[in-house]
Amino acid sequence: MISLGTPHKNATTKLMLLGSGELGKEVAIEAQRFGLEVIAVDRYPNAPAMQIAQRSHVITMTDPIALESIIRKENPNFIVPEVEAIATEVLLKLETEGYNIIPTAKSTFLTMNREGIRELASKELGIPTSRYFFASSPEELTKAANHLGFPCVIKPIMSSSGKGQKVIHSLEEIDESWNYAITNARGDAQKIIVEEFIEFDYEITLLTIRHSKGITYCPPIGHIQIDGDYRESWQPHPMSEKALNQAQIIAKQITDALGGKGLFGVEFFIKNESVIFSEISPRPHDTGLVTLISQDLSEFALHVRAILGFPIHEIHQFGPSASCAIVAEGTSEN
Repeated sequence: MISLGTPHKNATTKLMLLGSGELGKEVAIEAQRFGLEVIAVDRYPNAPAMQIAQRSHVITMTDPIALESIIRKENPNFIVPEVEAIATEVLLKLETEGYNIIPTAKSTFLTMNREGIRELASKELGIPTSRYFFASSPEELTKAANHLGFPCVIKPIMSSSGKGQKVIHSLEEIDESWNYAITNARGDAQKIIVEEFIEFDYEITLLTIRHSKGITYCPPIGHIQIDGDYRESWQPHPMSEKALNQAQIIAKQITDALGGKGLFGVEFFIKNESVIFSEISPRPHDTGLVTLISQDLSEFALHVRAILGFPIHEIHQFGPSASCAIVAEGTSEN
């Protein structure tokens, strides 16, 4: 059992967020319920989690020197990546020195881009996925699209909240989709993934928690995405016992491979009784915002409890619940 100190005291327990957006803010709130000293880090000032953290820093998180410097300066007990665009080679190095990366540096490294996690799932673990190719130029994209057939799905290998994703229906859309994906990618990788378009019945997120007593699953969350962005989610999503059991088996398989403690958002396509792996995030998921009202412990509370080494009791679901994203347009300084 971890010993928890008091913020700003010698025995303080520090949690550093690498990424301080809306989801990070909810993690910070839950961490502070346990008396943790929260340090919020992001690439821009006044990020949501910075507004409530005990301390914050603005750095370029893809800059390995800047990232390593701030981590060594603060010397946190827990380092919690909340975004993909991080110099993960620094986390791999620091983990070997004893720094506690949540859930592990390996999971952060593999899930920071779609190439790492898709290769792990499909090739190493043999998990069912859509057919896919990687492309480093419009010419390679053309070849991959012709092989997969139309429509097909174009995504940056690294992005968040669906940015840069596009479904194309003909060769005439190749150049536009390439430019759209590269422009909206996180980081500077000049590479995309081209995926087979699956006519699924529905898609779910299965929140999977690795904790001190094993693995716990939240009831499945259904969701709607528009242009790759989360817009609505609801819980529980109705599905057959067979499909749910298969989703849980796959979620355990891939989270076991990634290791560590914490909450993972595992996304699936469901077609009839077939379960097809889509993506995974080693952190709270935007579709899981519904758990703020649907469960006795939200995804953020579950994440922090798992990080601290607490066991997770049976999760109580209050009944059918839903959430909806309010999408703002334009820009503002307010």
